[in-house]
Amino acid sequence: MDRSFAFEEATIAELGGKLGSGELTARALAEAYLARIEAIDQNGPTLRSVIEVNPDALAIADALDTERADGRVRGPLHGIPILVKDNIDTADHMRTTAGSLALMEARPRADAPLVARLRAAGAVLLGKTNLSEWANFRSTRSSSGWSARGGQCHNPYALDRNPSGSSSGSGVAVAANLCAAAVGTETDGSIVSPANANGVVGIKPTVGLVSSAGIVPISHTQDTAGPMARTVADAAALLAGMTGAASTPALDPGALRGARIGAARNLAGFDGRVDALFDDALGVLRALGAEVIDPADVPHANELEEPEWEVLCFEFKVDLEAYLATLDGDAPRSLAALIAFDEAYAEQEMPFFGQEVFERSAEKGSLTEPAYLEALATCGRLARDEGLDAVLAEHALDAVVAPTGGPAWLTDHVNGDHVTGGNSSPAAVSGYPNVTVPMGFVAGLPVGLSFMGGPRSEPTLIGHAFAFERATEHRGVPRLIQTVEE
Repeated sequence: MDRSFAFEEATIAELGGKLGSGELTARALAEAYLARIEAIDQNGPTLRSVIEVNPDALAIADALDTERADGRVRGPLHGIPILVKDNIDTADHMRTTAGSLALMEARPRADAPLVARLRAAGAVLLGKTNLSEWANFRSTRSSSGWSARGGQCHNPYALDRNPSGSSSGSGVAVAANLCAAAVGTETDGSIVSPANANGVVGIKPTVGLVSSAGIVPISHTQDTAGPMARTVADAAALLAGMTGAASTPALDPGALRGARIGAARNLAGFDGRVDALFDDALGVLRALGAEVIDPADVPHANELEEPEWEVLCFEFKVDLEAYLATLDGDAPRSLAALIAFDEAYAEQEMPFFGQEVFERSAEKGSLTEPAYLEALATCGRLARDEGLDAVLAEHALDAVVAPTGGPAWLTDHVNGDHVTGGNSSPAAVSGYPNVTVPMGFVAGLPVGLSFMGGPRSEPTLIGHAFAFERATEHRGVPRLIQTVEE
């Protein structure tokens, strides 16, 4: 890592303080991050986390500097450089492509509501981040972090390791200090998994807390955008900006005192080294005053995959075609047309893996079909009623914790991803929140701890994650080395 970068690990509050005192301008801050993107993302180690920089970024910063000079400060995000994932609509000079060449000439008619809120809050939209193409819903043998438009994104802790996905670029850019914070999206694991692999904080909110309008969709029952940042406080500040909240709740390092936390052992056990860190984390929670119920397993966690896939394939076809119909410009208007595009441009779009998920989804019918309705009901019963709701009620829990995932795997374009473990599905399928925070390192690679709870429990989970973060300080700056050192 280049230690000469003036804003390495700078928090939103620290940057805001410098902007407020006049020590720093929004333009100078944006220029510094843009220079860093050029130096280590587009050149040098070539992380490929930023798919496009915003040609209007400096003009936006200048306008915000003028506002500040005139005594108008919009809030804590005023002048703060933020990156957003390239499946989130911006009605400006940037494209929104979900990483696919098929949408290069398409144009959204309006900003996604979350983008409009960030602009209103004074954020400087620095650019768009790379991602697993189509949010990793094209192939069963994909390489996370690869898109035809952006190429392969690399993990900054070891460049030959995968950044996970699908919010790969957002996680990498935050970890490598290419922005103050970034926006990702998740259907199942796409925020928390790259946050885990890149040693940052990720918040997968309750579905509906952040508007999903203007986001290239997979599933209206599971899709949500969420913040990714280097600290819990920064993630909370960005979430407030995305939702239009008037203020960020006060964060208390004593928030775990008296909390009842369940240890979901059935969401662990995939790596002994991760389990050891999880045991240490449980010890920290106890030391901070929490009552840890161990075990407090999440029922049916291993029964969600089949009904979830059925729901996602049905919803993807319907939701995506509805989204495509909103675009201006030259763009495919159906899933069948996208499949045909990929076949016509197979050398660019399918050099490593195919589109089996597209093809499976294209066979699905309407959302009134019994197969869809049955799968949807099964997901609700297993993930909510008899799943997270059940374990939370049985033990009167404030939250459930589990390891977020294993250490990053080697990127492999021949065989695809080799995920070693993860716990995202119960919160994803239920639509409930999941907050992940760094938990430690395995062979120099970060792993995270997830706090999961009931609907709209974000303030509680964020408070718990903040207390754990303050007590442990497991966040470590990546060194941009080529491979894990023996």
